[in-house]
Amino acid sequence: MTTIDTPVDDYFRSHLPNQTEAGGRKWLYPKATSGRYTNWRMVVSWVLLACLFAGPMIWVDGHPLFLFNVLERRFIFFGVTFWPQDFYLVAIGLITFIVFVVLFTVVFGRVFCGWACPQTIFMEMVFRKIEGWIEGDFRARQRLDAAPWTPDKMVKKTAKHSVFFLISFLISNTFLAYLIGRDQLLAIVTDSPANHTVGLFAILIFTGVFYLVFARLREIVCTTICPYGRLQGVMLDKNSLTVAYDFIRGEPRGKKVRGGEGTGARGLGVNAPLQTLYPEPQTPRPTPKGDCIDCNLCVQVCPTGIDIRNGIQLECINCTACMDACDEVMDKIDRPRGLIRIDSLNNIEQSIPFRVSGRIMAYSAVLLALLGLIGYLLASRQPLDLTVLRAPGQLYQRGEGQLISNLYSLEVINKTYKPMQLAIHASRADAKLRFVQPLGTLEPGTLTKVMFFIDLPERTITQNSTPLTLDVATNGDVLNNIETTFLGPVK
Repeated sequence: MTTIDTPVDDYFRSHLPNQTEAGGRKWLYPKATSGRYTNWRMVVSWVLLACLFAGPMIWVDGHPLFLFNVLERRFIFFGVTFWPQDFYLVAIGLITFIVFVVLFTVVFGRVFCGWACPQTIFMEMVFRKIEGWIEGDFRARQRLDAAPWTPDKMVKKTAKHSVFFLISFLISNTFLAYLIGRDQLLAIVTDSPANHTVGLFAILIFTGVFYLVFARLREIVCTTICPYGRLQGVMLDKNSLTVAYDFIRGEPRGKKVRGGEGTGARGLGVNAPLQTLYPEPQTPRPTPKGDCIDCNLCVQVCPTGIDIRNGIQLECINCTACMDACDEVMDKIDRPRGLIRIDSLNNIEQSIPFRVSGRIMAYSAVLLALLGLIGYLLASRQPLDLTVLRAPGQLYQRGEGQLISNLYSLEVINKTYKPMQLAIHASRADAKLRFVQPLGTLEPGTLTKVMFFIDLPERTITQNSTPLTLDVATNGDVLNNIETTFLGPVK
């Protein structure tokens, strides 16, 4: 009886890189890298870290550059204040950002994750480096974790996690400053904790979350929790530029001597006639080796534990660490750099260079249209947001001199950073406004509520609901016109 083996998926397709054979978690110890891409990543990371920590502390004309105050429903982007009434701008902005992310991913893959994501920057450029300074390189960390608890191990672990907690506390304060503002945060920090129990509790919660992420979860955030990595599978195509292994040049793998033959089929000329490649076809010749010497350095430096030689995988964050490691090896064996490089699958397989596809042009057109829409809406955005409503439960009142009165409520939001003095009057000459309390000066970035009456002579009312227009002016310039209705009796 003949049995047929059932084909199974490749191991890396059915197992996570940080998963053991028993299904538990395998702790990763990525090796530190050096090289041109690592140096550039460090420069980019320190610039972004400086911007992140300085963001809530920078004030322009008496207001923060960035603020995301969810409790008070006040948001500031690059000094421009957005209120709940501007939510449509926020919604369009989010849609624009999503389209930009899709377009960027279609062209460059998951480069944002490896070069600009706060999770990666803090993990690789801050926490991982501190871990290396305290516990040693990746081999020393492996030995330390496998060793029994000794005084030396306890000192190192305590020092590391204490520093981790302090940095997490600093990060939590920074993010809280984005939510509540610099001044409120400084009040919480400098005042007695008993007076700010809610703020202190929030800071501790943030600290605990960040500590858990960088001390325990680590690459799980990128491979499992973050949805972006899973979405990239439907965004990428064979024309996308990603960190890729040139398997045509690198295979078959094998050890080589310095200055020896290499580059696989490409090195021998894949399009050359058979008699040129093998002058004596009847004589068996050994298969030429590719440029990959199977040193596994690209796997050892990967922060998510994958083998880039298996092809594009959702765990790859395009950090380019494997590119630096491979280029260093290529230099040592006198082979050209770029065995692992940023390239498209089409260029590797068929030597088709990157080109702008119809898909990219379609996304670009949508993105430009959205940017144009946002620009127009911001340019035409009124400095004041006014809402006039007739008082609920009120119809009309009769006054002296055969006047009919309606009571209204007025809400005004001053979206500017300058105080404003408003003047409101009805477009009808016979309509008079009487404010219950004076409107006064509108302070910058504040909401003001007042009540007022509108009086009309009874003889001029010809319908139950009379349309009225209110003109809102400042310094003699009409800023807005508000349409409302006036209720009155009809004889």
